Amino acid sequence: MATVIVMPALGNSVESCLIVSWSVTEGDTVAENSILCEVETDKASIEVPSTAAGTVLKRLWSEGDDVPVMQPLLVVGEPGEDPAPALAEVGFGGAVEEPAPAEEKPAEEPTPAPTAVAPAQATAAATDAPGASPRARNLAAAEGVDLASVPAGTGPEGRIIARDVAAVADGTTKAAARAGATAGEGTGLGGRVSQADLAAPTPAAEPKAQAAPAVVGADSDFPGPRTETPLKGIRKVISERMMHSLASSAQLTYTTTAKAQGLLDMRKKLKGSDPALGLNKVTIGDLVGFAAVKTAAKHPNHNAHLENGVLTTFERVHMGFACDTPRGLLVPTVRNASQLSLGQFSALSKELAAQAIEGNINPDLLGGATFTVSNLGGFGIESFTPLLNVPQTAILGVDAIFPRAYADEKGKVRVEQRIGLSLTADHRVIDGADAARFLKDLVAFIENIEFAVML
Repeated sequence: MATVIVMPALGNSVESCLIVSWSVTEGDTVAENSILCEVETDKASIEVPSTAAGTVLKRLWSEGDDVPVMQPLLVVGEPGEDPAPALAEVGFGGAVEEPAPAEEKPAEEPTPAPTAVAPAQATAAATDAPGASPRARNLAAAEGVDLASVPAGTGPEGRIIARDVAAVADGTTKAAARAGATAGEGTGLGGRVSQADLAAPTPAAEPKAQAAPAVVGADSDFPGPRTETPLKGIRKVISERMMHSLASSAQLTYTTTAKAQGLLDMRKKLKGSDPALGLNKVTIGDLVGFAAVKTAAKHPNHNAHLENGVLTTFERVHMGFACDTPRGLLVPTVRNASQLSLGQFSALSKELAAQAIEGNINPDLLGGATFTVSNLGGFGIESFTPLLNVPQTAILGVDAIFPRAYADEKGKVRVEQRIGLSLTADHRVIDGADAARFLKDLVAFIENIEFAVML
C-alpha cells in the first residue's frame, strides 16, 4: 500500500517549512533516508529525508510553498499505484486536485461589475486571509510594505508568504523608478508625466543614445560575462533577518581593546594540561566567550529581549554564537551558559558548531539566545560592527589579537598584545554609559581571565 510521507516537526518552535527545492520528481525511486527536498524555517535550511522506500507517486506541494509540519508532503508506493486512498486515510482528501482551481481563477477575474468596490474588497481579503508567514512579516517590515496591500497570498489556503511581499515591493520600486526616469519629460502641461507617458514604450531614449559621442575605449560587450543567482535557502533567510534587524532596532556600536597576554598565557597552559581534565582543547574564543557570559550575567539589560515595547531580562545567560557553515551563517545557542564550567562551555560550543556545520542541528538550538557573540578574530579583523540578533538587545564582536605600541611609566615605548572588542547595543534600552560599563567589566574579566574562570 502507498505510504504518505509528512513534513517532519523540525523542533518545537517550527510551525511550517518553506520548500526551497525538490530533489525527486514523480516516478523516481527513493530509498529510506534518501533526501527528498530542501526546506527552510525562519532560522535555518534543512534537508528532509524519506521515511519510506518506493516510487514517488505524487508530490503534493511546489517549490516556494509553505507547508505546515506533520502535513502530507508526498506519497510513495508501487509504480502505477493510486495515491488517493492513502491520502484519504490520513484526512488529506481532495489535495491531489487542489492545484487545478488555481489555474481557472484568471477566467473568473474579468468581471467588470465589481470595479467600483475593488479597493474595499482587496482590503477585506487581506484582513480575512489566514495570515502571513514569519518570513513574510520580516520582509514586509524591512521593505516598508503594508501587509494589507498584498493581494491574496500564494501559500497554503491563501497564506501570504515572502515571495508575495517581494512581488509587491519589487512592483513599487519599479513604478517609482519609471516615474522618476520620465519626470520632467512628459507630454502633459508643463512637461508633467501623464498616464499615456507611463503606458507608452520608451523609444525616446534611443535617439539620445545614438546622438551621444563615442566613448574612448568602449567595449561592445560591456559589462562582460556575469551570473545572476536568486537568493534562496539559508542565504535568503539571513538576508531577511539582517534587514529586519536594522529596520526594527536602534543599533549603535562601541569599541575598545583589552590586554591579551593573559589569554595567550592561559591558552598555552590549558593546551599542555592533562587530557583527563578536558581543558586542553579550550581556545582563545572559548575564553573570551566565557568572559562575555560572566559579564552579561552582571548586566541584565544586555542579557535581554525587547519585543513590542516590553523588555524581558533573563537571570540565566543563553549564549548564541555566530557559526560559519557551508550553507551560511547560523547561530547555535549554548543554553544555560552561565551555569557551565569552562570545560563544559568549551565542549558544548564545539559540539553545537559541528552539528551546525554538518547540517543536522536541531532548529530549536538555533533560537532562544539571550546574548550573542560573533568572533572574526581568526580572520584578522581588527574592528567590525556586528548586527543585533533581534529581539536581543546586545551582541559582542570579538576582533583579532594584534601588537600595539604604548609608553610605560618611564616614557619608554613598548609593545603589548591587545584584543579588540566591538559591542553593538540597542539604544532604545541601553544608553552609551551602560554599554561603556559593560565593556569595562568585560575588559577586567579578560585581563584577569585566570581568576574569571574560577567564578
